[in-house]
Amino acid sequence: MEVPKNIDKIKEEFLQEIKKDLNAKLVLIRKNFQEEWKRIPSSAKEKELQEIAIAFTYNTNAIEGSTITLEETREIIQSNVSPNKSLRDVRETEAHSKTFLKMLDSKSKLDEKLLLSWHRDLFNETKQDIAGKYRDYLVRVGSHLAPDWQDVEDLMKNFLKYLDNKDSLNPVEFAARAHYRFEKIHPFGDGNGRIGRLLMNYILWKSGYPMIIIEYKNRKSYYSAFKGDEEKFVNYFIRRYLSVHRKRFLK
Repeated sequence: MEVPKNIDKIKEEFLQEIKKDLNAKLVLIRKNFQEEWKRIPSSAKEKELQEIAIAFTYNTNAIEGSTITLEETREIIQSNVSPNKSLRDVRETEAHSKTFLKMLDSKSKLDEKLLLSWHRDLFNETKQDIAGKYRDYLVRVGSHLAPDWQDVEDLMKNFLKYLDNKDSLNPVEFAARAHYRFEKIHPFGDGNGRIGRLLMNYILWKSGYPMIIIEYKNRKSYYSAFKGDEEKFVNYFIRRYLSVHRKRFLK
């Protein structure tokens, strides 16, 4: 069978059709989520957001090595009951939940000041020496060496410009690309994953989209996606997002 001479054009058109279909599903998710959210009474919204804060806090911290369980997270946040666990893990659980809920109410621009404030709020009680500051030393992410600390400031300037110029990207794709690029810079001495996951959900929430929790049990596929290039991660993220919110585009 002879390969068509315009095979590249055919591939491009095929990929564009797939992208249009994905974007249509994402827009439908937003529409149906907004309709659902409007119907929920204010008191129930508050309770729902607290439940999301509990689940998000547990999973994002567990991915980073916290020993606090989901039920212990609930007790810490809802009842101020401290389990017999590391005080650092307990304090960071409290701080993350407060930072997450504060993030949802924020009307601030997504800029350096906001990112640094999240980091400071997360670690001010447990890691004061690095809280709210870019790193000034080399760090490794597994076997991968993060960019030289002397390049972090310039890399972050370019990253922040990118946040200002998202063009016509769907917010879900934009959240994925922002998360990937932020993690590759790894600007902080610790907490990059937690800040990156706050960042992606800030973009989603402020764009009217439902948020997504990267679950601890799915961390291996999440890590694996980061090992590839940006397109691989974006494809992983959008597939995961569609899977989580499947009911909202099948209505």
